[in-house]
Amino acid sequence: MAEFSADRPLRILSLDGGGAKGFYTLGVLREIEGMIKCPLHEKFDLTFGTSTGAIIAALLALGKSVKEIADLYEEHVPTVMKEKGRREKSAALAKLADEIFEDTKFDAMKTGVGIVTTRWVIERPMIFKTSIEQAHGRIGTFSPGFGVKVSDAVQASCSAFPFFERKMVTTDKGDVVELIDGGYCANNPTLYAIADAMMALKLPPSSCGSLA
Repeated sequence: MAEFSADRPLRILSLDGGGAKGFYTLGVLREIEGMIKCPLHEKFDLTFGTSTGAIIAALLALGKSVKEIADLYEEHVPTVMKEKGRREKSAALAKLADEIFEDTKFDAMKTGVGIVTTRWVIERPMIFKTSIEQAHGRIGTFSPGFGVKVSDAVQASCSAFPFFERKMVTTDKGDVVELIDGGYCANNPTLYAIADAMMALKLPPSSCGSLA
């Protein structure tokens, strides 16, 4: 993963939620990828995503091309959304996420990441990140993605209750957390990404550029 530096602009990619709107997001990203002639993770330092944006953000940060992600969407999204009940939808989402991400953890990411979820009980954000530099001072207890698999974090970010079941995750510290869709806190996670850049990474506003 590239190191953050104040010597060059910090590029932020922020991908919001919206279910099938992910197809539109992928269309825009594919055009950008075609213009810059390289994988997006090579150009963006921080990639934040909520819900469907979390799926795309995670796959981009793992090095997938936009076309590869679009192909996955076209093949698999209808199999999740065709399910009627929330239990069935959640099971289909879990099966798909486990197939795509397998046992991958956040330390495998090629760029800084923020996967936005919402804590069910207190309605506050829980953001799965890659770098200790994004820790906002909690250096002693930081671990990439709280030790949670990418699959579980992405499922949580997509679990729009009551259409999906709430998602339980267990951190590497043994905490069991009940999560729902990150859209309940920030359907567009741009401000969270900018907070990481300015408060955690301590970069000046002039060094931060975002594409949301």
